Amino acid sequence: MFNRYVSLIAITVIGHDRPGIIAEATGALAELGVNIEDSTMTRLRGHFAMMLVCAGDVSAAAAEKALAGLTADGTLQVTAREVATEELATPAGRPYVLTVHGGDRPGIVSAVTSAVAADGGNITDLTTRLTGQLYLVVAEVDVPASADEADLTSRLDEVARELGVDVTFRPQEADVL
Repeated sequence: MFNRYVSLIAITVIGHDRPGIIAEATGALAELGVNIEDSTMTRLRGHFAMMLVCAGDVSAAAAEKALAGLTADGTLQVTAREVATEELATPAGRPYVLTVHGGDRPGIVSAVTSAVAADGGNITDLTTRLTGQLYLVVAEVDVPASADEADLTSRLDEVARELGVDVTFRPQEADVL
């Protein structure tokens, strides 16, 4: 078990993608003694985006300085800021996976996430991809135990009809770590 440190730091790295960004960033943070607790990293149309929540006995300014080498060629931006430490809450609801695919058009993400939010659902992860004219959304959703799954599924079906897309909403299978 890793010991909790003094501060929690949110770090973002955004810019033109190239090989080695993750290795350089995580190496610099490891040398600083910072532990990566949560992260997401992806490539979006040739651009790299990484968000990290790290714990360490360092300031946000020190973390940003340690990552300054990433910005040397001007293609990446790095920011770091301290964030409040919060207890990790166990979701009180049920985990689901929401997928949407169909012809691309504005408002797809807004419409389906609004339907989920109307029942108190919380989107915990969301990815979209556009391939030609086909748009794909995959979201992980925590649905409160009090929510009516049939009602939410019906609302999502209605949104799908209005948008002309296919929507699937199913319980998430248990992860095995």
